[in-house]
Amino acid sequence: MDTQAHHREIPIPTEGRLIRWASVYDATVNLMTLGQAGRLRRMTVQQALLQPGESVLDVGCGTGGVTLPAKRQVGAGGRAAGIHPAPEMIAVARRKAARAGLEIDFRLGVIESLPFAEASFDAVTSSLMMHHLPEQVRVDGLADIRRVLKPGGRFLVADMMRPGASFLGRVTSTVLHHGHAVQFGIEDLPALLQEAGFYEINQLGEHFLRIGFVRAAKPTA
Repeated sequence: MDTQAHHREIPIPTEGRLIRWASVYDATVNLMTLGQAGRLRRMTVQQALLQPGESVLDVGCGTGGVTLPAKRQVGAGGRAAGIHPAPEMIAVARRKAARAGLEIDFRLGVIESLPFAEASFDAVTSSLMMHHLPEQVRVDGLADIRRVLKPGGRFLVADMMRPGASFLGRVTSTVLHHGHAVQFGIEDLPALLQEAGFYEINQLGEHFLRIGFVRAAKPTA
């Protein structure tokens, strides 16, 4: 592995919020999820309905928290890839995959211009990323995710729910949102997915703290 080449990589320009603090990212996520980050990641992979032999792309993969268990789920006959605009995150993800003995295609990339061919993946996942994006980037990103999915392919999003009316609900959402006020909730996603041409759009009943799940599919024709 050419580590020097990785060190020379520079962030991919994006209008979304760029997270680069890779050295403390996993610890921060674990703190925000009350020590249950592993459970959230397992739930995300489970809700994506991944099967052995499938191909999966993790968009906004961070340090590979979802990508690694996704690769384990699709197995040796399957293919897993992850993209993130920050080289620091990709470097940590690559090291994790190497230590685990997992072959994963981690690349620098952005949701609005995915570095993959049309109809490349059976499934795409996105975990705790959509709320970081400006509205137009979300729209462009959903269109590109639809492009790289195979006909009938699945898209699974795990992201923040809107704050509840209670004080505790507002505080929990703010903490999980890195201290920022919530402007976008998972409840807003189904309408955007419909506009982007997805179908079988479902906000799933299961949730984790203030994090919910939406699953949709690309039409078969």
